[in-house]
Amino acid sequence: MSAESHGRMFLSALVALMLTALPLPPWLDVVRPGFLVLMVLYWSVYAPGTGGIALGFFAGLALDVFQGPVLGEHALALALVTYIAVLEHQRIRSKPAIQQAMIVFAALMVYEVVLFMIDGWTGHPVTSSLRWIHTVTGALIWPPAAAILAYSAGRRA
Repeated sequence: MSAESHGRMFLSALVALMLTALPLPPWLDVVRPGFLVLMVLYWSVYAPGTGGIALGFFAGLALDVFQGPVLGEHALALALVTYIAVLEHQRIRSKPAIQQAMIVFAALMVYEVVLFMIDGWTGHPVTSSLRWIHTVTGALIWPPAAAILAYSAGRRA
C-alpha cells in the first residue's frame, strides 16, 4: 500500500474519531453508530495487511483517551474484532453489501459484549438496553459508509 493510501487511512480514522467524539444531544447520542469501529472494520477487510490489528488497537486506544473509560477497554475490544475481520477478510469482502451489514452487526455485537464484560468486571456496569442500539445503526449505516470509504480509497464499491 502506498503512502497516499496510508494517508487516506489515517485521514479516515481521524474523521471517524471526530464523528465518534462529537458531542450530541442525549437522544441522538444513543443511536450514533460507532464510526471508528466501522472505519477499522472497513480497512481490516479491504486492506488487512496495512492497518490490521495495530490499527484496531491504536484506534481503540485513541477512543479510550477521548471517552475516558478504563484505559485499554476499547483497544482490547477493537483489536479482537479487527483480528476476526482480518482473519475472515476474503469471505467478508466477497459478500454483497446487505450480507456484509449482517456480518458487521455480528462484529459490533462481539465488540459491545467485550465492552459490557469489561465494564462489569471493573465495576462500571451499564445495564440500560439502549447500549445495544448503536450496533443496529452501525449495521444499517455500513453499506453507505463502506461505499464512501471505497470512494475515498479510489476503489469502486
